[in-house]
Amino acid sequence: MINYKTINKNENVMVCYSEFTPPKGVTEYQVMIQLTKPGQSYEEQLKLLLDTYSDLKENEFKKGTTIFKRYFLSDAANQTDLLLAAETEHSDCALSIIEQAPCNGTKIALWAFLQTEVSTKALPEGLFEVAHNGYRHLWKGRDFNRASTSEYQTRLLLNNYVMQLSEQNCKLADNCIRTWFFVQNIDVNYAGMVKARNEVFLTQDLTEKTHYIASTGIGGRHPDPQVTVQMDAYAINGIQPAQIQFLYATTHLNPTYEYGVSFERGTCVKYGDRRQVFISGTASINNKGEVVYPGDVRKQTNRMWENVEALLKEAECSFDDVSQAIIYLRDPADYTIVKELFDNKFPHLPHVIVHAPVCRPKWLIEMECIAVKSDKNDKFKDF
Repeated sequence: MINYKTINKNENVMVCYSEFTPPKGVTEYQVMIQLTKPGQSYEEQLKLLLDTYSDLKENEFKKGTTIFKRYFLSDAANQTDLLLAAETEHSDCALSIIEQAPCNGTKIALWAFLQTEVSTKALPEGLFEVAHNGYRHLWKGRDFNRASTSEYQTRLLLNNYVMQLSEQNCKLADNCIRTWFFVQNIDVNYAGMVKARNEVFLTQDLTEKTHYIASTGIGGRHPDPQVTVQMDAYAINGIQPAQIQFLYATTHLNPTYEYGVSFERGTCVKYGDRRQVFISGTASINNKGEVVYPGDVRKQTNRMWENVEALLKEAECSFDDVSQAIIYLRDPADYTIVKELFDNKFPHLPHVIVHAPVCRPKWLIEMECIAVKSDKNDKFKDF
């Protein structure tokens, strides 16, 4: 059972979070902090957001440990250094920072993921370990390099990640659950990212005959303009193959390899006490791989929801089990329409709407989400 809570700390900031509390074991919190007054300076907004999160940690989530944060910025080139300086003082988790401007006109928003009863530590090469009950959850944020093209950058990112996982007794195909690829100028650089990912995956036994990895490939910018691809990732050491279920929803969606890309629509990870579901970036697409309702953001939003619901249903979940969502808009002028649609359908769901072009220009909107649901399976250890 997920409980949702909204806190208006003051007229300038709003906090929405979900709390998943099983009868015993690890509690999960998904937190979205958004500012509401665009008129403040970045320094003022950053301080307000950080102060709000510190207050939440002290009062709302006293037993929660932060395992992952993603900051959404409006101008990474001018804002990242100040944020990193502030984070250095209390860096306590895997950290992701990406230029994907909050569509409400503010300069910064935050998604934070917290869990109770876990132990954490930083590992070499930017990995962050979250350990509990024999599982080691390996989070990675802000991975990038400055190779000459998006293809070479992606190839280097993935090859390095394969080696990093190997050092933790993991394999890309067996242990990686989720990736995010943020692509600068996605209309130009997405093809290079896709080519490199396809080719590296072939070397790792990730094919149309085996499986791929749940993923989002979306527009996003690093503060350095030479960086055209940035990657976040999540893997689990200690997982069994039988615990992983890939989601297809073939009544609504087609296999991604049919149009030349290599990712799973979603992944369900089953534990003794729960199931966690990671839904990839999902847009208004049909089971022939075609864009549905070009030019109509309302109809695209509804078809997108229908697709996500079909994937959740395959994992024996529903929208009632969704703990957080990120919504990407190609055109920020669509924000008012989309916000109204989401507020009406999901009034309590922690979510953020950001400016981030989708990988096909005709897709006006995309969303990803995480769901969690109590389960009982004696074959597997609890989370």
